[in-house]
Amino acid sequence: MKLSYLFYSILFICIGHFGYSQDAKKIKIEFAGFVNIDEKLHPGAKILTRNDQQQVHVIHGGVNMWCDQAIHYGNEDFVEAYGDVIVKQGDTINMTSEYVEYSGKTQLAFASGNVVLKDPNSTISTDTLYFDRTKQQAFYNAGGTVVKDSSGTITSKIGRYYMENKKYQFVENVVLINEEAKVESNFFDFYSDSGHAYLFGPSTITTPESVTYCEKGFYDTKTKTGYAMKKAKINYNNRTIEGDSLYFDNNTGFASATNNITVTDSLNKSLLRGHYAEVFRPKDSMFITKRALAITKQQQDSIYIHADTLMLTGKPDKRITRAFRNARIYKSDMSAKADSIHMNQETGLTQLINISKFDVDDAFAVKRKPIIWNIKNQMTGDTIHLKSNTKTDKLDSLIVFDNAFIISKDTLGTGYNQINGKKLYGLFNEENDLYQVDIIQNAQSIYYLRNDDNELVGIDKSKSGSIKILIENRDIEEVRKINQIDGNVYPESKYPKNEQLLKGFDWREDERPKSVEDLFKDNPPLVLPIIKGLDDYVPQEDFVDEGMLERIEKADKEARPTLNQKSKASRNLPKPNKNSMMLDTTKLETTRKPKKATNQQ
Repeated sequence: MKLSYLFYSILFICIGHFGYSQDAKKIKIEFAGFVNIDEKLHPGAKILTRNDQQQVHVIHGGVNMWCDQAIHYGNEDFVEAYGDVIVKQGDTINMTSEYVEYSGKTQLAFASGNVVLKDPNSTISTDTLYFDRTKQQAFYNAGGTVVKDSSGTITSKIGRYYMENKKYQFVENVVLINEEAKVESNFFDFYSDSGHAYLFGPSTITTPESVTYCEKGFYDTKTKTGYAMKKAKINYNNRTIEGDSLYFDNNTGFASATNNITVTDSLNKSLLRGHYAEVFRPKDSMFITKRALAITKQQQDSIYIHADTLMLTGKPDKRITRAFRNARIYKSDMSAKADSIHMNQETGLTQLINISKFDVDDAFAVKRKPIIWNIKNQMTGDTIHLKSNTKTDKLDSLIVFDNAFIISKDTLGTGYNQINGKKLYGLFNEENDLYQVDIIQNAQSIYYLRNDDNELVGIDKSKSGSIKILIENRDIEEVRKINQIDGNVYPESKYPKNEQLLKGFDWREDERPKSVEDLFKDNPPLVLPIIKGLDDYVPQEDFVDEGMLERIEKADKEARPTLNQKSKASRNLPKPNKNSMMLDTTKLETTRKPKKATNQQ
């Protein structure tokens, strides 16, 4: 028996280049240095070993494999390869590992031990890899790493490579790292050629400047652009942007948001809302429109600003806020309205600005003068300035330029207290209430005089160089006329009816915002765009699908009539994925990885 083994080994060495079968579809042994047979340890198999010059060489259907030792089961068309295994498919696929087993019938390869699979653009590294040549798919489920040239390095627990589409599908603990960003997700589809990545489930994109979160998103690893959907938000420079859909460009620091937007500024204790916004991070600026609303926390109160468009520019301590077209302010003790509002954080100056030229058909042309309501007082003018204390954020003073007009309704009657003049100066107390008002130049007044019992004493009408008004407990306590030109106090019955109102009188109480909701009461109906966005995530079908099951079952049946042992084609199969179509693999027989043969030369 030993002589026959020796003869067979010598014959194998002499031939050096042969195949066990003339059938081109079966595994072919191109070269082996030595051949042994051990029916006890490997029944029905031939043990092939390398020599000092080269490794064992195996060929099957365009795939070449080299190894230090191979165990070939001819009847099952199955081979086990050990030691420095190299597998090549054409010029595109190159895989190395410590161990490979391959079925010529199912064309399924199982590799383990420092597995590295390379194609022209990427490299997969893992400890265990399944390779289906029929579907041209590679799969791992015990952790792996993919290196993709400029796109970066991707790690995940589960990975699948669709070679024909150059697509990777990663599941669980997915992390992509490159020079510009770190992407983390649980479901991550990646296209190797384009560098396009699709994120599903809780996902983050982290750069040195920002952190983007979403539960459905897209990222182009080549252009560094993308968009986020479903609970999407971007954090940068103490500012958080949230919206139904966010677009971002990490090259330029630009981002835009659409529908149900909230921008939170933790440094300035402010909040912005709207339905379309653009952010320019390098210039620290942004604008927001479509029901735009700015909310700023001030002491125990908040100030609300609404306009067609809100724009913010500059660093937090020097930030400028601009509100364009039909701008409105609401605060518990004050409200305002103007064509435009300009707020300077550094100086504490807020300007309510009048736009002098309008088209005849413009909706804002009728009543365009800036207006402020403070408690019981209405103040208007061509331009209004509010000055705040930059440290406490409390109102300090008020200036009304040109055509200043202050009106308050008489406490009991139907008349109106009125004062107008060229300019108005007002001072606020600690409670943000006006306590002093000065009307400068060409001052006129109509004032309803009442005694301590609130009985009407008379109606005072006069003209003066200026007027000083002192207010206490939110009621006019005293009116001082300086350089009075003329004036009379009339009993109510004798007061001329045609002189009850000063020129320019315009009581606009119906425009006064008395709640946050009132800021939007004149707005046209809001119609939001429909965001198509990304398709929902499609879970991986199980790697062992119906087609593979049929191949494995066929190989098992063909093996059983000739072997008094379990089939090898159905061993070492991956377990079904949690979120995939569950296939019944219980009928398939499995065994552990066989032991390497002892070289019996």
